[in-house]
Parts: sequence; structure tokens; C-alpha cells
Amino acid sequence: MKDRHLHLIAFLLLLLSSHVAVTTAATSKENPFTPKAAVIRYWNNKIYKVPRPGFLINKASPLTASDSARFAQLAATNSLSAHLSTFCNLANLLCFPDPTANLAKHSGDDNFAVYSDQNFTNYATVAAGGTNDFKNYSPNENEPLDSFRRYSRDSAGHNDDFTNYASGGNVISQTFNTYAAGATGGTGQFTSYAKEVNVPGMQFTSYSDQANGRDNEFNSYSDSANAGDQGFANYGKNGNGASNAFAGYGKDSNVVGSTFTGYSVTANAGNNSFTSYGFNGNVPQNKFTRYGDGGNAGVESFTSYRDQSNVGDDAFTSYGKDSNIEKVDFTKYRDSFNVGSDNFTGYGESAKSQKVGFKSYGQNSNFKAYAKKGINFADYKNGSSSGSVSDSLVKSKMVKNKWVEPGKFFRESELKEGKIMPMPDIRDKMPKRSFLPRGILTNLPFSSAKLGQLKEVFHGFDNSSMEKMLRSGVEECERVPSPGETKKCVGSIEDMIDFAVSVLGRSVEPRTTQSVNGSKGDILIGKVSGINGGKVTKSVSCHQSLFPYLLYYCHSVPKVRVYQADILDPKTKSKINHGISICHLDTSVWSPTHGAFLALGSGPGKIEVCHWIFENDLTWTIAD
Repeated sequence: MKDRHLHLIAFLLLLLSSHVAVTTAATSKENPFTPKAAVIRYWNNKIYKVPRPGFLINKASPLTASDSARFAQLAATNSLSAHLSTFCNLANLLCFPDPTANLAKHSGDDNFAVYSDQNFTNYATVAAGGTNDFKNYSPNENEPLDSFRRYSRDSAGHNDDFTNYASGGNVISQTFNTYAAGATGGTGQFTSYAKEVNVPGMQFTSYSDQANGRDNEFNSYSDSANAGDQGFANYGKNGNGASNAFAGYGKDSNVVGSTFTGYSVTANAGNNSFTSYGFNGNVPQNKFTRYGDGGNAGVESFTSYRDQSNVGDDAFTSYGKDSNIEKVDFTKYRDSFNVGSDNFTGYGESAKSQKVGFKSYGQNSNFKAYAKKGINFADYKNGSSSGSVSDSLVKSKMVKNKWVEPGKFFRESELKEGKIMPMPDIRDKMPKRSFLPRGILTNLPFSSAKLGQLKEVFHGFDNSSMEKMLRSGVEECERVPSPGETKKCVGSIEDMIDFAVSVLGRSVEPRTTQSVNGSKGDILIGKVSGINGGKVTKSVSCHQSLFPYLLYYCHSVPKVRVYQADILDPKTKSKINHGISICHLDTSVWSPTHGAFLALGSGPGKIEVCHWIFENDLTWTIAD
């Protein structure tokens, strides 16, 4: 009996020591309860005999097991908003800081060269003379957030200079509320403002409202910016003798939009000029609503506006309505690289003694219910786009439009060993973020109907950059699929795996270009091989969306061929990269203004179009 007990004790000790050894080994590798470990297990259960790709697994949430459980509980109880800063930091998300410092007590001539993420409330109120200089303010920051509320209000002869403000930023958010309201004299200079930022978000609300003789200049504003939005609400409202100049605004920008609501409403003798506004931009979108309504003796000039831009859309709603002696000149307006659209609704209605001139104005515009008197059309290019771009137009204009980047699109015949071709900039311009664990993601709202709740979680106050980001991301995911398209937005790796498997089956493999080497230069194509034997197939392509957490827009793409190719240095012939490219064989539902047709000189359904898979994008295919 005693021996039996000794054997039992020995067995239990052996079992315990084995358990400790296994636990220690597991701990040294990966805690089995972390989000990353959960993703690995999910991959092993869902994907059939395909190695786990490091580039995808590394996008899993970096949260620890305990933090993941804690934040999941907070999300389930709608309490995550109170811990947003900690959550965003630990989970590697894109969130904006809340401005904390209130600099209302500052006075005199200040030089702000080191400030960032500040709250200027009641700053320079009733200031007399003097200058505030914002030079190199918030430069090269990832997510600068600055607020100017009741800034320079009721000041007299006070100058504000914003030079090189927030340049080189990624996703910026600046709010100017009641800026220079009731000010007399003085100037506001915005020079090289938000230059080369990724996603500019600037809001000017009641800017220069009831100002008297104050001059404001926007020079090189949002130049070379990408995918942002500026809002000017009640700008110059009830002003007297104010002068506002927008020169070089949005030059060389990509999909940057501005909204002017109630601009110069009931102003007296205002002088507003838009020179080289949106020049050489890609799809600029601007809305003018109630611009100059009820104004008196105002002068509005649009010179070289949207010149040499690609497509673009402008809407003028109730522009100059009920105005008196208003003069508006559209000179060389919208001589675009590719035809866009303009809509003039209720333009100049009920106006008295107005004079509106359209000189060298581009084609494809729509005028509804506009005034029939006082408007002159000289050299107006009426008509609509034919839906295609001729080769001669492409050749003569393409060099001027940097958004049709050489090598961004190419024909399938170009992808041959020994071929030298340009490679576009395939670097990821999005801010670095991670996926969310499924346990947190399932407890967060994601729909237009619950946008208010989503804004509360991520502190997306109305008209802020965060609010616009959330709204845009949700609306894009809810968009009706194109003909033949199956799509799904995913915020976790598990969701991405599920969608790919549902379309392609369990034997699937995600692929992406190995690195960004070769970007923006000539490359030599090395060995090329077709995925799935080079046969026509379908794939699931996933592209990043701008959102607080890593959100991918995934969609099935039928009738494609997918290739992998060694990328060599043209001079040394050494391998520098391994690229994945996809060729779309059916382009019949693509827009006639798609950049591919501008680059290649054809139209929808007439040619196939190929492109590289960019950094951090991916395409799922059936595994070889």
C-alpha cells in the first residue's frame, strides 16, 4: 500500500513538472491568450496547409492578454470613451489628442515656434496692434490637433502670421472658431499652411465675421496635400471692406475638398479672389453655398481656378442671391486636364445690377435657375465629355498631371522578363495602425445608424477630422457593390480570413509586394510567373481605409490574372524586390475618367489594366 502511494506521488510530481515545462515554453514564445496568439490559432483552423504570412500576422493587435480582456469589457459596457487615450496608445490606433492647455492669458507679440496640440481660447481678444507669429508650428507631427476659438476677436490692427504651419503632418486637425470676429484692420497671413500633409482637416467657422477692413491671405495653402477637407462657414459674414485672397490654394493636391458656406453673406464691398485655386489637383471638390448672398458692391474673382486639374467637381448653390452690384469674374476657370463637372443652382437670383463674366470657362457645366440678366458667357466651352480621352490629349497633358504617375498602370504585355519600366511610389502613406481583437471589435458600433455612438467612443465631435474620418469610413463600407463585386470591410484578421475563405475556399494565400524597393524609379523585370498557372481566376483584394483602427476594404475581383515577378536593379541586374501584380481583364464598368485610361489612352472595356500591389495592401488567391 505504501509503495502504491509513493508511485502515485511520483506520478503527480512528474505530471506537475511536465505541465510547468510546457507552460514555461509557451510563455517564452507567445502567451496563448494574447490577440496575436488567437489569430495564429484561427489561421491554423481555417486555412488548409498554407504557411502563416508574417506581414499579415504582424498587423494583429499588440495588446496583452489582460489589456485585451479589460478593454473588451469596457467596450461591452460602453465605457471605452473614458479610457480612449490609454486604449489608443496600447492598441496602436489613430486617435487625436484632446487639447489641454488654454493659452488665453498670453499677450503681447508672441512667437509660437515650439507649441503643439494647444487650445487658444479668447486669445488676443481686444488686442491693439502687435503680431503673433506661428512659424514652424506643429511641424512633421503624425496627428497634430490645435484649436483656435475666439482668436483675435474684436482686435484692432492686430496681425497674425501662420507660416509653415503643420507642414509634413499626417492626419491634421485645426479648428478656427470665430477667428477675428469683429476685428478692425490688421491682417491674417496663412503661408505654406499644411503643406505636404496626408489628410488635412481644417475648419474655419465664423471667420472674420463682422470684421472691418481686415485682409486675409491664404498662400500655398494645402499644397501637395492628400485626401482632406477644409470648411469655411460664415467666412467674412457681415464684413465691411474685407479682402480675402486664396492664391495657390490646394495646388498639386489629391482629392482635397473645400466647403464655403455663407461666405461673405451680407458683406459690404468685399473683395475675394481665388487665383490658381486647385491648380493641377486630382479630383478637387469644392462647394459654395449661399456665397455672397445679400452682399453689396462685392468683387469675386476666380482666375485659373482648377486649371490643369484632373476631373473635379464644384457646386455653386444660391451664389450671390439677393446681392447688389455684385461683380463676379470667372477667367480661365476650370481649363481641366480631364472634364469634371460644375453645378450652378439658383445662381445670382434676385440680384440687382450684377455683372457676372465667364471667360475661357471649361465645358460640362450645369446651370439651373440662374439669373438671365447680367451674365456674360465669352469663350465658354459648352458640351459634355465624350466619355473617353484621346491618345493625343493624354500625350500632351499627362506630363503636366503628376497624379497619373508613370508605372502606376500598365498593360499585361509590359510584364515580361527583361523589360525595363517605371515603378510608381508604392509606399504606404497611411498612418501606422493595428487590427483590433475580435472581442473588442464586436462590441464597437459600425454603421451609419450608430455613427453617434461611434463618434462618442473616439471623441469625434461634429465637423472634426475624426468625425469626418468615421463618417467616410462607414459610408464607404456601406456603399452598394459595383456590378459583379462582392465586398466586406474587416477590422480584424479573423474577419479577413473568413471573407477570403468564403470567396475562394480554404486553400488560400494572401500575397503582397515584398518591399518598397524600386519605388519612383526604373526597374528591370526578372523572372515572371503566373499564380494559378497564369490562368484567368478571381481574387480577394484588400485595401486600407483611413480609420482609427486598421480597417480594410476587401472585395472579390473576378476575371483577373495575378503575377509574381522578381524586380531587379536596371544597372546591376541584382534582385531588389519581389512584386505582386494583378491584371484586371474586364474594365467595362470602370469610369471613363479612371486614371488608368488617362495613363494608357483608352476607355472602359477596351483594354486590360495591370498594377502592382502596394505596401500593406494585399490580394488573396488560391494557393499554388
